Amino acid sequence: MPTAANDPGATRLRLDPTVCRGHGVCAELLGEHITLDEWGYPIIADRAIPADLLRDARRAVADCPALALRLDRR
Repeated sequence: MPTAANDPGATRLRLDPTVCRGHGVCAELLGEHITLDEWGYPIIADRAIPADLLRDARRAVADCPALALRLDRR
């Protein structure tokens, strides 16, 4: 039985660092999965998004001012 970390259907959050401007909105909305570095840029946890956080993850993607986030289903 696959775990959430290696489940082929797991949803992960992806960041396009070339587009990100470090607004920090994503970390405010999804602090359980995103931290900010010392310059305010997001560090995305390298693990699947748990089902109970998918709604918050979708909101973080939609509310990103730079459109630098996306959800990727493997």
